[in-house]
Amino acid sequence: MSDPSADHPGAAPDEHGLVRGDDGLLRPEWAAAGPLLQQYYDTEWGMPIRDEQGLFERLSLEAFQSGLSWATILRKRPAFREAFAGFDPEAVAGFGDDDEARLMADAGIVRNRAKIRATITNAQATIALRDEGGLAQLIWSFQPETTPQPRTMAEVPTQSPESKAMSKALKKEGFAFVGPTTMFALMEAVGILDTHLLGSHRRGTSGVWEA
Repeated sequence: MSDPSADHPGAAPDEHGLVRGDDGLLRPEWAAAGPLLQQYYDTEWGMPIRDEQGLFERLSLEAFQSGLSWATILRKRPAFREAFAGFDPEAVAGFGDDDEARLMADAGIVRNRAKIRATITNAQATIALRDEGGLAQLIWSFQPETTPQPRTMAEVPTQSPESKAMSKALKKEGFAFVGPTTMFALMEAVGILDTHLLGSHRRGTSGVWEA
């Protein structure tokens, strides 16, 4: 996870940055910061997403997260989904000036005009990509041959050659807010990489990579 920020202090981590929860399971400190992050870590983060709508949502939320904590985005995710038509690319691609004004007035989401416009632009780019195999095919084409094996959070990269190449390819297709660090976070979140710490109970559970 490229954003290990925590809203609440948890139990003291061990020398690898892992925290043992009340259930006896080891998680990185960021995932032990509260129930919302723990549930996300245990059930979603790092699990493969291969459908267009699911990837468009994650791509959008990663862009909105830039400069903020992931906990903030998770708390606002239901409002984001309502505001952006469930992240249906076809619906969002048709958003106009009235929708932009509506979104800028919606306190339930992150009201950043550049990111809102980028989400609409990215929806349009997602539709255009269908003629070339689609968003999922493009994103998953950057799966590397190996995945990091970090023992500590300090050993987790924030970029990779693949994330840089993905960023370049998406920008070429008209996408915005898809820098290499954001794309690395996306790759972690959707299972293209497994950056779970080696001691975590979630390491190797995605079905994409072995522990």
